[in-house]
Amino acid sequence: MKIIRAVKIAKVVADLCVKANCVLRSDVLRKLKEALRKEKNPRAKNALKAIVENARIAQKEDLAICQDTGLPIVFAELGRDLRIIGDLKQAIIKGVEAGYCKGNFRESIIRDPLKRGRSVYRGAIIHLDVVRGSKLKITLLPRGFGCENKSRLKMFNPTAGFAEIKQFIVDTVREAGADACPPYVVGVGIGGTADYAGLLAKKALLRSGVSSKKTVSVLEKELLFEINKLGIGPMGLGGKATCLKVNIRTFPTHIAGLPVAVNISCHALRSAGATL
Repeated sequence: MKIIRAVKIAKVVADLCVKANCVLRSDVLRKLKEALRKEKNPRAKNALKAIVENARIAQKEDLAICQDTGLPIVFAELGRDLRIIGDLKQAIIKGVEAGYCKGNFRESIIRDPLKRGRSVYRGAIIHLDVVRGSKLKITLLPRGFGCENKSRLKMFNPTAGFAEIKQFIVDTVREAGADACPPYVVGVGIGGTADYAGLLAKKALLRSGVSSKKTVSVLEKELLFEINKLGIGPMGLGGKATCLKVNIRTFPTHIAGLPVAVNISCHALRSAGATL
């Protein structure tokens, strides 16, 4: 049986915090550069140039891509044949605190959502899955709240068709407008329960490639086309690129329901992962 000490996990999480916040994902950067090549609107083109340059400087100088370094969401896949010496969740929380201190990132977490009070580094939302094998896979997704605040959930009737679902997703982006710093990556969760659809939408943001499900990939392309027709454009300046891509994840649901959740990400879609 493989053994990992919690202190090692904390160090890996700390490093992931710095990497996620300072190094823009390669798939997102590639989409931004592609949008820049295609853009004709001068103001939108300048905005995209600034976004790409910002990502370059952040990586080179180990600086945060965005001042809002977010609330860290941590996805941990724990192999059932792996033994951890220590507390896994506490190791993740300590790692987040150490990483955010190391990166000199903004203190954005408040301990009491009602009383509010002083913000701190310490805090993370942890999703733990037990899987086959003897490895631990950790993925960190910092969620800035400029975009998180634009999340939406709708419990459709099970008879709802693709047209209704698409309209809800497009309307969500329309209502977000320029507030969440486009061009966006739009994560969509369909199925499960209300809470699980929201989780699916977040997990959808982690996917870098094309969906293996034909129905889903077709729907993603249609939504991307419709969202870009809105003309919001980079930072709300008009142009072609309101959205870089749409990622959808689905899950079985009850015969009487059809939950659909939308989780928008700004152009600085940040995540980083490691396998121990």
